[in-house]
Amino acid sequence: MVTRLSPATFSSDTLSSASELHSGAWQASSERQELLCSVIGLAVKLGIGLLASVSLVHLAGAYQQRLDSHGEISAILDIEKNKLRNVQERFDRLFSKDGEQRLIREQDQWIAPNRLRIVWNDSQLQNSPAAQLTPAPKPSPAGG
Repeated sequence: MVTRLSPATFSSDTLSSASELHSGAWQASSERQELLCSVIGLAVKLGIGLLASVSLVHLAGAYQQRLDSHGEISAILDIEKNKLRNVQERFDRLFSKDGEQRLIREQDQWIAPNRLRIVWNDSQLQNSPAAQLTPAPKPSPAGG
């Protein structure tokens, strides 16, 4: 018994085996593409994660530096505020009643009432032409 193959049977068998081969190749290619896309996606995610962590480290350093600068500036500001408050209190004391007497008592370089203040003339000024035209001032008693 010999069977005769029709052209339609031959072509459908050939086409089905070709489509199975093509389907298997396409499925393998699709799996490779999916694996490649997964690897690329993982690499991108790792890169973004690395970039984010490096940026966080830099931001943390900059934030710490700003906190240190703020602490220094705050300390200097407190010192200057204390100086200003002391100067304002002293100013208020000097311009209050009996402030002039208080200022005189605070000064320790005042000459005693029974002493004379002597002012020395500079020798270079005496030799200059302007000093020769004007007479030298006489020392005057201080405290009087």
